[in-house]
Amino acid sequence: MRIEVTRSGGFAGLTRHAALDTGDRPDAGRLHALAEAALAPSGANRGPYPDGYSYTITADGGTVHCADGDLTPAQRELIAEVLGEGA
Repeated sequence: MRIEVTRSGGFAGLTRHAALDTGDRPDAGRLHALAEAALAPSGANRGPYPDGYSYTITADGGTVHCADGDLTPAQRELIAEVLGEGA
């Protein structure tokens, strides 16, 4: 599975994109479960937030758009894993 995350916005207005291929990873099962949970409808969509980040997560043919204040725990963990930094 290929998981992609794009982060945009923030104080500086920079965009960051990263992708992760789970094919050969020993934690592929955990990442697949995180991606499935991250793409599930959360019901929260109050953003965008001033100087906050907006995210686009794409995995397994699905896409979700979310913002800093509305991230679910699964989205936050998946974003951190793919971008290699905290969300």
